[in-house]
Amino acid sequence: MPDFDIDFCQENRWRVIQYVRHKYGVPAVSQIVTFGTMSSKSVVRDVGRVLDLPFGLCDRLSKLIPVEANKPLSLTKAMQAEPQINQLLHEEEAEELMTLALKLEDLTRGLGMHAGGVLMAPGKIADFCPIYQASGEDASPVSMLDKDDVEQIGLVKFDFLGLRNLTIIEMAQDFILKTTGEKIDVNHIPLDDEATYASIFAKGNTTAVFQFESVGMKKMLVTAKPTKFEEIIAFVALYRPGPMDLIPDFIRRMHGEEKVEYLHPFLEPVLDSTYGIMVYQEQVMQAAQVCGGYTLGGADLLRRAMGKKKVEEMVKHRAIFEAGAAEKGIDKNTANEIFNYMEKFAGYGFNKSHAAAYALVSYQTAWLKCHYLAEYLAATMSSELTNTDQLKIFVDDGVDNGITFLPPSVNHSEYRFTPDNQKQIRYGLGAIKGTGEGAVEAIVQARKQGGAFTDLFDFCQRVDRQHLNRRTMEALVRAGAFDELNDNRAQLLANIGLAIENAEQQAVNANQGGLFDMIEDAIEPLQMTKVKPWGLAEKLAEEKQAIGFYFSGHPFEPYADKVCKLVSCKLAALKPSNNKQKLAGFVTSVRYIMGKRGKFAVVLLEDGTAKQEVVVAGQALEDYGHHLKADQILIMECKVAVDEYNGGDGLRITADNAFSLAEAYARSARSLQLSVNSDSSIEQLAILLQPYCEGKSGHVLLKFCCQNEQAYGELRTPASWLINLEAQLLEKLHELLGEEAVEVHF
Repeated sequence: MPDFDIDFCQENRWRVIQYVRHKYGVPAVSQIVTFGTMSSKSVVRDVGRVLDLPFGLCDRLSKLIPVEANKPLSLTKAMQAEPQINQLLHEEEAEELMTLALKLEDLTRGLGMHAGGVLMAPGKIADFCPIYQASGEDASPVSMLDKDDVEQIGLVKFDFLGLRNLTIIEMAQDFILKTTGEKIDVNHIPLDDEATYASIFAKGNTTAVFQFESVGMKKMLVTAKPTKFEEIIAFVALYRPGPMDLIPDFIRRMHGEEKVEYLHPFLEPVLDSTYGIMVYQEQVMQAAQVCGGYTLGGADLLRRAMGKKKVEEMVKHRAIFEAGAAEKGIDKNTANEIFNYMEKFAGYGFNKSHAAAYALVSYQTAWLKCHYLAEYLAATMSSELTNTDQLKIFVDDGVDNGITFLPPSVNHSEYRFTPDNQKQIRYGLGAIKGTGEGAVEAIVQARKQGGAFTDLFDFCQRVDRQHLNRRTMEALVRAGAFDELNDNRAQLLANIGLAIENAEQQAVNANQGGLFDMIEDAIEPLQMTKVKPWGLAEKLAEEKQAIGFYFSGHPFEPYADKVCKLVSCKLAALKPSNNKQKLAGFVTSVRYIMGKRGKFAVVLLEDGTAKQEVVVAGQALEDYGHHLKADQILIMECKVAVDEYNGGDGLRITADNAFSLAEAYARSARSLQLSVNSDSSIEQLAILLQPYCEGKSGHVLLKFCCQNEQAYGELRTPASWLINLEAQLLEKLHELLGEEAVEVHF
């Protein structure tokens, strides 16, 4: 029996399943089991947990297993590809973990339920296959045969899939109604809107556009510059393994740069819309019909035989096709040429009805992005509240398209992201790690009842404590949700306990009467403990902990003055050169890839002017791989060349070395100036410096500056006090004297 794949709005998918149960009877409907297996990454964690090994060790081992095509390598292949696995096992004396993991790998770990699969039977489903009934009121009956086996026994399988983009469209339409008063229905928008094709598709501005979000898709669109809906359908079908090879020919013909030719005039009406290239399964069937005299039913059987490459059936069908073509006046050689052409495309041709349905959703999302960007982006981000990596991509895209993001606020934010009609989006409290929908609803409810919050004490007194705990409040402070009440986040964080205690005491007092109630107004208001504000670097680090990325400032900014003493060239100004170039940036991500020549790392650097990917491979990866960590400044010497692999579009940057900022300072320094005063501990300073002055390796001149109320003096030390300036020494000096008192000269 065929199966049916139908996409529904994600939030309302459950209603479809409930309808089917009601319509066809609860005993006749069930969902489908999935058997979860222990993959190489998960089995290492599981076995490590049972053996009571440290979580950190198991986590490191799991992360060392390379991933190919979104699937982790088997343990055997992983150990061959990544020597560090065996090295780590030996160092930690954990060989038993791998011995057991190899035996358990790929065994069934547990039962699950298929995301969208629903079975229907002509009677009680238990008469056709075994059924598992989970415990709980809302639990669904689940077949104990998987999706392939239920097809074999003849049951009809429906895939009721929850498509997030349909939910996003619905939410965006609601936002548009609130911000503009317009009632938009994307099912009635024109499919020939020039602005949508010109500003979204032709420019590759398709972040958050269904089916067109990948880098490859964007490059294809920029080259193709589609101008009509039929072309969008074709690109949905073409951009997949196999047909992708035809994309250059398709684009050249589309732009009139290559002549469109047909093997026979009969094929022109079939292939005209795709410029003579067979793209869809329906075209294979139509070609069989118009050239070989097949019925549509027979043409579908031919398509299936071609797709499955069954040799015996193909021989029979070739003879049938030749005979049918002869009746239509097509000679044997041409008929065979057409048959071979059909056979080539049938293996990977895409169903046009499927492609058209997806292309329609793609176009609708692109149209919304073009005409109602704030509303559409707010809806898209609201659908990804827990996916901080994706939220960062959407924030960057919004800023690039002129959107202003307003910070999270206990006085203005809702649970979801909310747009206004000024191209602004208010950050949603639900996207802050450590908050939940119940806590945010309690905040919004208190705000509606009593107006805006005035300070932290007022907030704690008014918000229902059943839904709000200390962890949630700490997350809100770190994210900056209280900044408009008090922008000293360090002080707010230090006073949360005091605010909670005060709120609890106020609640107790409210239920009691006393002798001194009449003079309550005379009691001095509670004051916060004074705390020094965080510096920008610490503020951003705390913010990232709550939001998942740097929101209120660029992480490179606190280090910009220090970096410019070592590196003068900004990332935006990089140009190809035969000479090595020194560059610097804040590392926002590091990913490892298994290539044909072995493992290499791709480091994403940002400096506020641009982002650049730097490849670290071979000896450089071996020598400096321990420096490649996110959320720090790296100074790198690199070769910068034109990226020929991507058609000369962009730069290919390969690192020869990599150093932390402190190490780079230590390597490049010529002199070190320390400012001391009467409060400084000279004895501690001498003890700290002594080990770095011993031996002959020192090369950095040391100078002391001393100042008090009466005088200022400088002391230059002799050659015997040349310092071996290491990163560790700089860190200790900062702790002892403060960053302002330590100056490195180059």
